[in-house]
Amino acid sequence: MERPIGIFDSGVGGISIAKAIRSELPSENLIYVADQAFSPYGSQSKEIIEERAETVSRFLSNQDCKAIVVACNTATLHSIDILRSKFQIPVIGVEPGIKPAVMQSEAGVIGVLATEQTLKSPSFQLLKERFSEQATIVVQACPRFVELVEEGDLNSPETFKVVARYVMPLLDKGADQIVLGCTHYPFLKPVIEYVLQDRAGIIDTATPVAVQVKNKLSELNLLNPHDDSGSFKAWSSNTSENISSSVSLLLGDEVTVLAIPHL
Repeated sequence: MERPIGIFDSGVGGISIAKAIRSELPSENLIYVADQAFSPYGSQSKEIIEERAETVSRFLSNQDCKAIVVACNTATLHSIDILRSKFQIPVIGVEPGIKPAVMQSEAGVIGVLATEQTLKSPSFQLLKERFSEQATIVVQACPRFVELVEEGDLNSPETFKVVARYVMPLLDKGADQIVLGCTHYPFLKPVIEYVLQDRAGIIDTATPVAVQVKNKLSELNLLNPHDDSGSFKAWSSNTSENISSSVSLLLGDEVTVLAIPHL
């Protein structure tokens, strides 16, 4: 029960999921891996994404994690089935929140902001097709969003300009719900809200994922029974000096990120 929960993403975006898990399960010990040597996953090939997801999951399994959270839409859509077939512990992923967006849409048009690889993946196409009769689903690849979050550039004039460039076409097509289809994107939510000007709602799946983690651990009787605050350890496959400050900024807590040699 006291074993940690492993969480990974290609960079710091998955911290949005880690924060939600910390809020939902404050007693749990967390280990976070930013696979920055291969960031962003959204611009990598399917083969590289699958290989990296398995490699990082193997590292987390070797840290005696009791569950693995794939805190990345791209990695989930490309590799979740493979990971579940290779690891005995629960593997929980995240996918774009199209279902809740369709349920909340009054206009019958929803917009999806995501990485290029997420939008190309067969799993996303199936997800889109499943709801295509209930709503018109328009998509927008956002290659610059991940870079902005990784750089900690969350509210500069350039950030506002980039967000408007990606979001306005979805509004112009009538979308009244905007799905954040990448775990990096919630950190740009205040700027996205400013650009939307209440013309559309925002669907963020971080809290539902945290609840799913809680339910799965409870089902398996793996919840940490202690009341004290859990620990948070972070690792990176890169030796970037800025990673500690980026993680600390986004998590809202001081964190020293350690490098993992040869991951």
